[in-house]
Amino acid sequence: MPKSKVYFTDLRTRPSVNLLKKLETLIIKTGIDSIDFKRKLVALKIHFGEPGNLAYLRPNYAARIVRYLKSKEAVPFLTDCNTLYWGRRSNAPSHLEAAFENGFNPIATDCPVVIADGIKGTEYREIRVNLELCKSAKIGAAIADADIIISLNHFKGHELTGFGGALKNLGMGCASVGGKLFLHSGSSPRIFEKNCTGCRICEKYCAHEAIAVGKDKIAHINYEKCTGCGQCVAVCQYDASRVVWQNSSENACKKISEYAFAAVKDKPSFHINFIMNVSPDCDCWDTNDYPLVPDIGMAASFDPVALDQASADKVISAPALTGSRICNNHDNGDMSGKDKFKHAHPDTWWQSGIEHAVRIGLGSRDYELITI
Repeated sequence: MPKSKVYFTDLRTRPSVNLLKKLETLIIKTGIDSIDFKRKLVALKIHFGEPGNLAYLRPNYAARIVRYLKSKEAVPFLTDCNTLYWGRRSNAPSHLEAAFENGFNPIATDCPVVIADGIKGTEYREIRVNLELCKSAKIGAAIADADIIISLNHFKGHELTGFGGALKNLGMGCASVGGKLFLHSGSSPRIFEKNCTGCRICEKYCAHEAIAVGKDKIAHINYEKCTGCGQCVAVCQYDASRVVWQNSSENACKKISEYAFAAVKDKPSFHINFIMNVSPDCDCWDTNDYPLVPDIGMAASFDPVALDQASADKVISAPALTGSRICNNHDNGDMSGKDKFKHAHPDTWWQSGIEHAVRIGLGSRDYELITI
């Protein structure tokens, strides 16, 4: 079986060749022109970023892709689905306000913004896949109804899956609120009491009133209410709330791969990873930590699995930034060749999602890296 091709460009520029020009050159070299865009509805799946977080992708990149697509007579729109947890992106009106605030608006991008699963996250299409863990997937209606999907992915760490890239943006990002609940099920967190300070930050950010600080000044989880969304894990500053993954870790990553399979099923798709501002956590939170590694570049492929594997290899090969979370947590600052994501989130195992994506036929881990 031939290796999947992944095209890569670094972030070095020169007069008349800026990063936006390099992005356009990258997608053309990758072969995006092989897709027939004429009069097709093109979903540009992107994460708009929780306001306060500044690591999300600049809207300028989306605007450049929009300009290219319009030159091909496509009908593009920027899109994402609502979140399961509390925040400014948990319903469409607030989600749109957050997107506009971060620059994803028709003025800046020359493109409409559509919240794919509607006002309350209940508008979806049931996509039959008949896979190991998922017989059908609840994909946001606007994404499911699009003719073509292009994923623009900020490649960074993630507290649930180790890292977030194309698979995460497609699988979790295209799921309706009900779909996200399915994806998170079976991965509830645990409170490590010796680390808990009773600060109540987890209590404040839990959308389901499933966690509360008791008289003992320790947080306690009501597992009858807990959805396993991981919000308390992300906001805890004392490493007291942790997801105890074990087998459920693999299941969460597998489910995401199966939802990614559903998102691109029976339609052309193309994927771009922006390996920059590689923050340890997701752009879902209203803060972003110091990056784990220096900015690396942009990569593109028709194969989201090969793209994520190549991007992970790039981050693993890179030196860690002094002062980043992984250097603070480990005495040895020389992290070149080591799995940065595993060090940032020891209880996650991102390889399980990649391996499962290969098994279900979504793509290949074997890739040929072509630098332009």
